[in-house]
Amino acid sequence: MSYTTADPGPPALRLASTGTLTYGLSVGEVLGVSTLNGARLIAGRAGLERVVQRLNVMEVPDILSWVKPNELLLTTGYPLRNTPQSLDNLVADLDERGLAALAIKLGRYLDSLPAEMIAQADRRGFPLILLPNDVGFDDILNQVLTDILNRQAAVLARTEEVHRALVQIVLCGGGLQEVVDEVATLLDVAVVVLDGEQRVLAGAGPDEHVQAMRAFDAGRHAACGRGGCGIIGAHGTGDHLVVPVMAGGFDHGRIVAFSPGGTLRGTDLGILERAATVAALVVTKQQAVAAVESKYRADFLRDILAGRAGGDDRIVSHCGGFGWDLDRPMMVVVAELDGRPRGASGQEAEGKGRALPAGRAVEPDGGARGVRGAEERAAQERLAAAWTTAVRRHDRGAAVASFAHEVVAIVGAEGGDPAEWTAGPVQAMVKEASSIFAEHLPVRRTFSTGISRTVSSPAALPEAYEQAVKAVRVGRQLNGAGARAHFDQLGVYRLLSLVSDPDELHAFVRETLGDLAADDEPELVDLRRTLQVLLETNLNVAETARRLHFHYNTLRYRIGKLERMLGAFTEDAHLRLNLTLALHVLRMRGI
Repeated sequence: MSYTTADPGPPALRLASTGTLTYGLSVGEVLGVSTLNGARLIAGRAGLERVVQRLNVMEVPDILSWVKPNELLLTTGYPLRNTPQSLDNLVADLDERGLAALAIKLGRYLDSLPAEMIAQADRRGFPLILLPNDVGFDDILNQVLTDILNRQAAVLARTEEVHRALVQIVLCGGGLQEVVDEVATLLDVAVVVLDGEQRVLAGAGPDEHVQAMRAFDAGRHAACGRGGCGIIGAHGTGDHLVVPVMAGGFDHGRIVAFSPGGTLRGTDLGILERAATVAALVVTKQQAVAAVESKYRADFLRDILAGRAGGDDRIVSHCGGFGWDLDRPMMVVVAELDGRPRGASGQEAEGKGRALPAGRAVEPDGGARGVRGAEERAAQERLAAAWTTAVRRHDRGAAVASFAHEVVAIVGAEGGDPAEWTAGPVQAMVKEASSIFAEHLPVRRTFSTGISRTVSSPAALPEAYEQAVKAVRVGRQLNGAGARAHFDQLGVYRLLSLVSDPDELHAFVRETLGDLAADDEPELVDLRRTLQVLLETNLNVAETARRLHFHYNTLRYRIGKLERMLGAFTEDAHLRLNLTLALHVLRMRGI
């Protein structure tokens, strides 16, 4: 796992300049070991906080091919004894490769170091250490490596102990709050868990510190994005540490530790990482529980809309346990994704053998439905989340659930006037849901919305649901994708949609339009279009010819042909009414 930081951090555990989490000793701590009592720092004092993770001995002139970051390089200068001028560039080359320091033993092969080498080490903050003549390299290697390993073992042991304690909290039924409380106690700092929208899921510490952590993550890290500035992992300084909460490849937010006095140690980052892992476990567990509860709520709402949930008293009482208030005037709102072919019912079964709400039959469509791709599922989940958020903000007692291809909400209604919804809370919900829905989708998608009449009891909700569904279908047919329609605003389409037997409507169309009712022959479809425009213009031949880009005589010929097929509709007002209604029914095809 990789990290980045704005400063070198405390000595025991460092976020190195390479972006890698490093356990080790600082150069200053290395100088304090007993075998280096006589060692002197002759340049690069600004780099005493560099981390030493490993040691190496320079035995060949081309040492640059063998060194690694965070190394303390030991040398007698033997490989460079015949080319002392190479020392001038050695510091720069080693510093660029991320070495921690260079320790040199003078006297046998090199008498002194060039002034330019020392000056360059000071400029770069690259420590140059002069070793005493009576110390062997093996003594230095043994003691420093032992100290590094002991430090690593101590840090890992403490981190593992913390991890076990946090996991035990979860196993005993604890949640995010208990995890945060434990971490805050261990680190003696304020800690919060934030979701992806900067909401505090759990926090421990003074309120001002919690707010400071929200502002920090939203502001300073927003530009880095999730995962951070191209480097996956956490960001940290002396007064704060931020670690992403990841599970199943999804970023569920951040866990943040904050100490205004800058008392956070590097070792605390490992503890915060373990806490993030446990927090991810808690979040996924909560999501699994929420999914089961959501399915249960959705199933019960489906039963209500199908009229099989029992009497009003039972429904009101049961929904009260969900936080739903159905003992008031209500409207049903249905939101449905645009751009997916649907059958006459508009909804497929939610599962094998599961009954649909009353009146919702399923028609086959040649196998086009049934299999939904990952993008479609993601869009439907996003639609459900957007509507849930929007509805909860405006009406905490509303019922909302996601079905296979639609989201249904039962919201409070202030009145039965259909004009009221256009400027009321329902319209505000639609706008807010649209805004949330469009935020993070990779491609632009829209949804259409239908609103029912106001009902006063749960017993009337199945009928209201059908009204909202019809409003969605008719609104989309009339106004295209993204339509928003109230059932009472559908005009004649509302009356046609109230005909319970679709076979009656189909028979009426066939009897009235004859051959023009079919879509098999392009010529007949074109004639039907001519008839429709004629009726829309109230038989204004000149206007119809202009709209259809026909010559006047061509249109007169077409009118004669239509009258031979349909009757003298230019003289019979009742026939024109029947033809107009039949064309309206055809526009509702698939609804």
